[in-house]
Amino acid sequence: ARELAGWHEIQGRPDPYGLLLRLGDNEAVLARAHERVRQGVAARERIAPAAEWLLDNYYLIEEHIRLSRRHLPRGYSRRLPRLSNGPNRGLPRVYAIAIELISHSDGRVDLENLNRFAVSYQGVAPLTLGELWAIPIMLRLALLENLRRVAARIEGSHRECHLAGQWVARMLAKKGPTDLVMVVADMVRANPTLSAA
Repeated sequence: ARELAGWHEIQGRPDPYGLLLRLGDNEAVLARAHERVRQGVAARERIAPAAEWLLDNYYLIEEHIRLSRRHLPRGYSRRLPRLSNGPNRGLPRVYAIAIELISHSDGRVDLENLNRFAVSYQGVAPLTLGELWAIPIMLRLALLENLRRVAARIEGSHRECHLAGQWVARMLAKKGPTDLVMVVADMVRANPTLSAA
């Protein structure tokens, strides 16, 4: 947290819509991954435990997206200091702090590690009162961002498994070795991503 505080630079011009746009992007990725998993289950495909969790808990994710929209009106973040450097450039500094906390705690945030992180950060760069008040909503947004990354991996893995299953089905449908060699040649020409699937 101290290293992060020393690295952050603040800019003057606010962008009150950045977080809402990011929330919309996260919602789209999560919805797409949920739909892909739902279709896989309907087709009786095997799904990973993480995909099963997404399917079972998607209603909670939707609820937190709605809560985030309600608690983050367009002007809410207008007064929050924004970063002028790094991957979260243009976004509120407190959002970047929440992202870092979640990534360094593997998404397991409790009051104790939140307090330690905030106190350590403020030992180098004090946070404004508005930033301190914004921590809960920023944690929610950062957790949704983290779920987005997991959902994108789930979707990619599901897509790769589906493609692998299609190639296997084509190979098993062939009667002789010549036909099998032709399917393998087609697969080589298609150049699928080499993955565990």
